[in-house]
Amino acid sequence: MDFDLTREQEMIRREVRSFAEKEIAPLAVELDEREHFSAELTRKMGEIGLFGMFVSEPYEGQALDYLSYIIAVEEIARVDGSQAATIAAGNSLGIGPLYYFGTEEQKKRLLPPLCRGEALWGFGLTEPTAGSDAGGSKTTAVKDGGHWVLNGSKIFITNAACDLTLGVTVQAVTGQRGGKPEYTCFLVEAGMPGFKAVAMKGKMMWRASNTAELYFDDVRVPEKNILGQPGDGFHQMLQTLDGGRLSIGAMGLGGAVGAYEAALRYAKTRVQFDQPISKFQAVAFKLADCATEIECGRNLLYKACWLRDHHRPFAKEAAMAKLYCSELMGRVADHAVQIHGGYGLMKDYHVERFYRDHKLLEIGEGTSEVQRIVISRHIGC
Repeated sequence: MDFDLTREQEMIRREVRSFAEKEIAPLAVELDEREHFSAELTRKMGEIGLFGMFVSEPYEGQALDYLSYIIAVEEIARVDGSQAATIAAGNSLGIGPLYYFGTEEQKKRLLPPLCRGEALWGFGLTEPTAGSDAGGSKTTAVKDGGHWVLNGSKIFITNAACDLTLGVTVQAVTGQRGGKPEYTCFLVEAGMPGFKAVAMKGKMMWRASNTAELYFDDVRVPEKNILGQPGDGFHQMLQTLDGGRLSIGAMGLGGAVGAYEAALRYAKTRVQFDQPISKFQAVAFKLADCATEIECGRNLLYKACWLRDHHRPFAKEAAMAKLYCSELMGRVADHAVQIHGGYGLMKDYHVERFYRDHKLLEIGEGTSEVQRIVISRHIGC
């Protein structure tokens, strides 16, 4: 299988890398320190086409392949996990379900501003008592005439409580089917009475991304705001997570590259015992292991994207890529901090931010433990 990138994909990598280094890197430390979500920076990312990359042109998307989008996420994550989280969640979790399952009216009304980066959309699955067990959702929706009445809450929802938030896709229990809960997804728009979104602060990682708790108190959602058909919610959520896992893999790969490059630069300039520490075998072998694992992660992730772009089954490979690349970033960031020594613990050297940011990748969109369950089922265990 040949993963030589096309000219267009190489151009996307160069342009996104240049943007990240010029526009994001100078702000990353300050935004992280202040826990500040930057609407201005998000709009700039929209202006260069980082939202709706895989969406067709009638909805103002860029009509690119999924690998091109993943490369863009990788390059943003190489500089800052928070902005990569905004892009990844905005596309895979926000735009994705609307694009793949929405009605024509929903897509024409909602996708253009999302694809332009003028607005954001959240993905409401996780609840205080339903994380890895997505089927444990307690949020309910009861039909009342031409509306559905939602009650419940969601937590840890990205892009759901900022000035740019247009709404959220929410999974709710709508009845029983075959003795099991039936789930339906609803498009809950900002400003609907009874819908409240509260930004969460005090995070260890992704401190400059927007994360929210959502509350639904008798929120009346019109029937036209059902995503797809009633009862399709659980299938929609699972399919969305398959694509989202590729985004998390891209964040892990990009973050690993950023931490590795920082460690390599430092090792070449830090002198101890009259020579750069990169000349010591203990350090050189750490860097060699990082370079090797990054290459492995990139090939695994790009293969999963290739399968998706060629309309082949990719759920197993997506879980593998998510698992490997998220844990890869943890190993590389740990080596990077160790190579920096005491300076690696200081915010001025950035690697401590990579160290912090990696942890959510092993938890969000299916923990590493859940990924191993998914993979084991695919291999027949």
